[in-house]
Amino acid sequence: MIKVEHIGIAIKNIEEVNALYTKIFNQKPYKQEHVDSESVDTTFFQVGQTKIEFLASENPESTIGKYVKKNGSGIHHIAFEVDDIQSEINRLEAEGFNMIYNPARIGADNKLVTFIHPKGTDGILIELCQETHDFK
Repeated sequence: MIKVEHIGIAIKNIEEVNALYTKIFNQKPYKQEHVDSESVDTTFFQVGQTKIEFLASENPESTIGKYVKKNGSGIHHIAFEVDDIQSEINRLEAEGFNMIYNPARIGADNKLVTFIHPKGTDGILIELCQETHDFK
């Protein structure tokens, strides 16, 4: 794993969070997008060398909708950037971890993504992501 790519925080309302964290970070988010495959709206802030991704969903049956309903707003996952996501998926599955997506799929910020199921990581949801310029 190369580096911490971002920290994902599940929230209830994107507009409220954008206003709040624009004041806290003294900057506007650098990117906002809707990810159809996850039924989620995202907004990203660059904070030093790390990105903070806020995720909200109006669909109560989506992964984020269920998370917020059960837990309220809070840290949802930590993402690590890797050079070759499929090699990491294969390696981790060989080590006995269950991956949520195999093969990886396009996620927010136009990256290939997968997650290690939290049952195998002491309840922590870990995302692996790979920068790609081939998918638009």
